[in-house]
Amino acid sequence: MALLAEFQVPLQPRTTFSVGRVGGGTSVNALPADAWMEVDLRSSDSSALDALDGRFQQAIQRALTLENDRWNQNGRLVVAVEKIGDRVAGRIADDSPIVRTAQAVTRAVGLTPQLEEGSTDANVPINLGIPAITIGTGPAAGTHTLQETYDTTASWRGTQLAVLLTIALAR
Repeated sequence: MALLAEFQVPLQPRTTFSVGRVGGGTSVNALPADAWMEVDLRSSDSSALDALDGRFQQAIQRALTLENDRWNQNGRLVVAVEKIGDRVAGRIADDSPIVRTAQAVTRAVGLTPQLEEGSTDANVPINLGIPAITIGTGPAAGTHTLQETYDTTASWRGTQLAVLLTIALAR
């Protein structure tokens, strides 16, 4: 984790990583038989994601070497990397027909369109070359935290937006 903490990632394309969970051992005062961490790597660009994954794989091997050199008393440590998810990269142009249509429909329902990058269900079709977007309305805060909130006061606008956008795109 210390080696990962040193990573610098580009702001554009948006690229992020985190260690979300860590575990192992059976007791605070016992030598652990195993240890693990779950790492999330994301980017809107496939090349940037592949580069980040390569750096991650190198860091894991470097950490293994460092720990084995440091603690060579009870046998050699081994590492296994297991992919537990695959969030493909994807990005659609701001001037694409689906984005322009969504912006027009958003204005038509009295909202202000905001273009943002994010890791959503739209990544898969975009990665396959299928135009896709994710829409949302209403104020939210604390995304992906235990304090995440969404103001449902005018959430009916999201349904209205989705229906009108579907009709506009079906023409």
